[in-house]
Amino acid sequence: MKVLKFGGTSVGSVSSILSLRNIVEKEAKHQPVIVVVSALGGITDQLIASSQLALKGDESWKAEYDKMVDRHHKMIDTIITDPHDREALFNKVDTLFEQLHSIYYGVFLIHDLSHKTQDTIVSYGERLSSNIVATLIRGAKWFDSRTFIKTEEKQHGKRNLDSELTNQLVKETFSELPRISLVPGFIAQDRETGDITNLGRGGSDYTASILAAALDAEVLEIWTDVDGFMTADPRVIKGAYTISELSYTEAMELCNFGAKVVYPPTIYPVCVKNIPIKVKNTFNPDGQGTIIKSHIENNQKPIKGISSIKGTTLITVTGLSMVGVVGVNRRIFTSLANNGISVFLVSQASSENNTSIGVKDEDAENAVTVLNEEFRLEIEDGRMFPMHAESGLATVAIVGENMKHAAGIAGKLFGTLGRSGISVIACAQGASETNISFVVDGSSLRKALNVLHDSFFLSEYKVLNLFICGVGTVGGKLIEQIKSQYEELKLHSHLKLNVVGIASSHNAVFNRDGLDLDNYQEQLKASEPSNPELLRDKILSMNIFNSVFVDCTASKEVADLYLSFLENNISVIAANKIAASSPYSNYELLKQTALQRGVKFRFETNVGAGLPIIGTINDLRNSGDKILKIEAVLSGTLNFIFNEIAADVPFSETVRRAKEQGYSEPDPRIDLSGTDVIRKLVILTREAGYRIDQEDVEKNLFVPDDYFHGSVDDFWKRLPALDVDFEQRRKKLVENGKRWRFVATMDHGRTSVELKEVDTIHPFYNLEGSNNIVLLTTERYKEYPMQIQGYGAGASVTAAGVFANIMSIANI
Repeated sequence: MKVLKFGGTSVGSVSSILSLRNIVEKEAKHQPVIVVVSALGGITDQLIASSQLALKGDESWKAEYDKMVDRHHKMIDTIITDPHDREALFNKVDTLFEQLHSIYYGVFLIHDLSHKTQDTIVSYGERLSSNIVATLIRGAKWFDSRTFIKTEEKQHGKRNLDSELTNQLVKETFSELPRISLVPGFIAQDRETGDITNLGRGGSDYTASILAAALDAEVLEIWTDVDGFMTADPRVIKGAYTISELSYTEAMELCNFGAKVVYPPTIYPVCVKNIPIKVKNTFNPDGQGTIIKSHIENNQKPIKGISSIKGTTLITVTGLSMVGVVGVNRRIFTSLANNGISVFLVSQASSENNTSIGVKDEDAENAVTVLNEEFRLEIEDGRMFPMHAESGLATVAIVGENMKHAAGIAGKLFGTLGRSGISVIACAQGASETNISFVVDGSSLRKALNVLHDSFFLSEYKVLNLFICGVGTVGGKLIEQIKSQYEELKLHSHLKLNVVGIASSHNAVFNRDGLDLDNYQEQLKASEPSNPELLRDKILSMNIFNSVFVDCTASKEVADLYLSFLENNISVIAANKIAASSPYSNYELLKQTALQRGVKFRFETNVGAGLPIIGTINDLRNSGDKILKIEAVLSGTLNFIFNEIAADVPFSETVRRAKEQGYSEPDPRIDLSGTDVIRKLVILTREAGYRIDQEDVEKNLFVPDDYFHGSVDDFWKRLPALDVDFEQRRKKLVENGKRWRFVATMDHGRTSVELKEVDTIHPFYNLEGSNNIVLLTTERYKEYPMQIQGYGAGASVTAAGVFANIMSIANI
């Protein structure tokens, strides 16, 4: 035989209750079944709320009562089609409602609501729903669970199951099993007084488990509104998925730490009898669900799931008198237990001078009062300190029986949290290594759950959340490249690049679930105005895990945001050269902050667009080599200009072409002044291990200084005046078989930029178009310098370089 339990959502609507009937009738064709049902979804809360209104003398309890009557009547009218059955059921239901009305009216009149009365009121939810379901399912026999589920009163008015008596009565009641037995869950009866009691919120699961264990059922099936236990809360983690199998221990740990799929006491009775539990979805009956049993085959994953409890308060008991004193912890837990306060986490320092305990927020004030009173004498004479309570926290547990066989789980856990900027306030792990629990600030809960789910491969995809600032030529191309590679990366690399924010110079749009890259421009136009400060505040407030800020602008204001992002464990990828070429103290601060926070500050495209120049220098140094000299043509713009210049193409025209074809900066004077090259040389020199600022670079420029003053329009008007001089010099250059190259040089830390004439045997001579070239002379590459050459400008290659930086972070 089987025991099937259906929760409130499974009986809460016409469609779900009809699905329930189909499931039960299908199972009953093969074997007897006992069906346990909860109250209609939301009715228990409504019963409690109405009783509180009556207690306060608020006549609106009547309206709430009428709503409950109307809901049950409509349900009966809709699903019970036989007139005789419907009339008989209405008589039963209305009799129950008349009793309930009398109780409410009594509470309203005398303004008193005892525990006994409250327990009686909430029992009507299951008594009503079970009669409806028993009538709906042909041939079902209704049983009153009060006659065989017995409780006994313990300390502080709490009631426990009288297991021995209950098991005896269950066996007697079901000695002959009907095809379908219908039992109201949750409700019970005091063994001594006969008063109506209950098994606690979620107790219908417990009722079903008690029946299954007492009758040695083949299986206990819990039918609910989810497909089973999930790897994490799907409302927080979009990639959470159903766990196919769990051990009893794993299920218990997940339930105790917030997974509300099964009421925790449910597991013990069936575990003792080795009866499996199946968790199934009433709305998806063909789904696989989750099976809970003693032994799991092919149990490879060390972590099965992540669970959490919001509203945690951490109370710290501390004092020098605690060290080496026997019995302090006994006093802590005994005093709390005697006052009905449950502790779900304990963390103690090895020095024994403090113990931290986790309780629910609603128990915190009472717990502090109890403990301060328990240790009143010690506090008065200074041997202990008053209790310290910290609220607004959350407790997270990672659960899996295989953790005991996998070294380094705890190290990976705390390392992952640390790199994400999440501080662990307290932690606890038992010797069984089934559960590692820790407490974090409540505001970090979502981020902690996501980063752990992603890190421990519970997610189908590794997720990288991108904030892209700048949608011009480079930013626009980058978004196109991400969109075109999105499915390929998901399929072959199990990587999901989630663009959660896009900002232009005036607007920004955000979505933590990911923006639609097909129409981001329309979204930007319709979005609220933004500026760098608002952009920073929004990104930090989103507090998203595995996040990367990608700067495709040339803005100093945006570059000034990097430190805030790095300090908050957001990696930064910059096509923008300003930060890496800023004063050395700022450059060093950014690098050190990234290192200390365990995040990345990458700017490969600052020099050479998509060429692997900075990465190569870093690889050489990291492997023990030393950079002695750098000679480079680093401006694709200037190289384009000096390759284009000809008898029929004057200097001013080449500059205009560079601007029109997207090679130059928006203001080409930045390129012509050598500012861009100087920045690049400073960056390379710093990455080569030398301390340098832009002011240290010797500048030998080819455009008079006064051209760099005034407006851009004035510059374009004056520029043709240089054409004659350049043409004369160009002719002489051609006669001598040479070409112009604007060369950046670093020689043992000394730096310079200048326009040089190179002959046909020089590596720079045949440099075409907008290509860049770099010669690296090192202790290992002295006689024959290492040469790196290729496209050094252009939106597509620069975007590709930024994309490569993104991938380097994703693949760590």
